[in-house]
Amino acid sequence: MAVVTLTINDELVSAQEGQTLLSVLREHGIQLPTLCHLDGLSERGGCRLCLVEIAGNNKLQPACVTPAVEGLVVRTHSDRLVKYRKMILELLFSERNHVCAVCVMNGNCELQWEAAKVGMDHVRYDYLNPSLPVDASHERFTLDHNRCILCTRCVRVCDEIEGAHVWDLMGRGANSMMIADLNRPWGESQSCTSCGKCVQVCPTGALAQRGSSVAEMEKQHDFLRWILDGREKNVWEYTDAKSN
Repeated sequence: MAVVTLTINDELVSAQEGQTLLSVLREHGIQLPTLCHLDGLSERGGCRLCLVEIAGNNKLQPACVTPAVEGLVVRTHSDRLVKYRKMILELLFSERNHVCAVCVMNGNCELQWEAAKVGMDHVRYDYLNPSLPVDASHERFTLDHNRCILCTRCVRVCDEIEGAHVWDLMGRGANSMMIADLNRPWGESQSCTSCGKCVQVCPTGALAQRGSSVAEMEKQHDFLRWILDGREKNVWEYTDAKSN
């Protein structure tokens, strides 16, 4: 794979051609906020928090799905970008019913963390206050649509890692909702393996373990890399029981 040279924040850096800008930035110690991105899953470019400026392009581009090519000139933390990221987070909070004080993920929520990082202490937009349900039909987990930010991490981990594809999106825009098995209660899903991967990758309290109280949940994403590394290195091999 060819090596390309690009300019990031007035510094020349090298990268592999086709490598995403987000991975290049992280290799060089430049951190961008993300909510839909998670190492080990395919990229979606949905949350738009990792937007960057590219010289010669008037449109802001999401770093997670923009490939590195020769000669790119990139800026990551201009006043314009900081303003946009704060606005995006405010819109996410206003779109659903995020009440941090009574959330199982209070203190461990990625949405909450990113808001704190940009100094968001209030929301300038009208709250939509949608009437959204809570699905507690599963024996181990719950789905609270009020806290869902539609990042689709759950969709991708279920499809790409577990291979069940229980989850999908229904509707359009702000009216979109996560659904299990063509919109049936999660507890009635015939494809769900109850593995809990979707719960662990969810960045907010939308997916949680039953019985969790306020601020009790702390999710672990490292299992994803452990699984992928194990598959890549053939750590787990099938052994025919008859041969033992």
